[in-house]
Amino acid sequence: MNRLLMLCAGLLLSAAAGAQTLADPTQPPPESRLLPAGADMAPVVSGPQLQSVLIGSHGRQVAVIDGQTIRKGEKFNGATLVQVNKNSVVLQSGRHKQVLTLFPDDAKKPAPKAAY
Repeated sequence: MNRLLMLCAGLLLSAAAGAQTLADPTQPPPESRLLPAGADMAPVVSGPQLQSVLIGSHGRQVAVIDGQTIRKGEKFNGATLVQVNKNSVVLQSGRHKQVLTLFPDDAKKPAPKAAY
């Protein structure tokens, strides 16, 4: 009986030790977290970011820029929202106009064709 108890305890301990060394299958491999030397980083975007555009049926034109809701004619950081389009807006400060787009230039380019 003592031997049987010792055998069961040994099996349980070895099973528990084996379970601790298993890697989480949902985690990416560690190599995927490393960037190769000279890898291109995503460009750092500076300036305000257009996040959303709303053009209502009764002439309401609203843009969300950096989390702030701005109606056409209102000011954002000293510039007036002068134009609202379906994918872009125009901010004007004096003679300077700044166009903000919903999608970066890379998103407008067609995806490269996959080789089959």
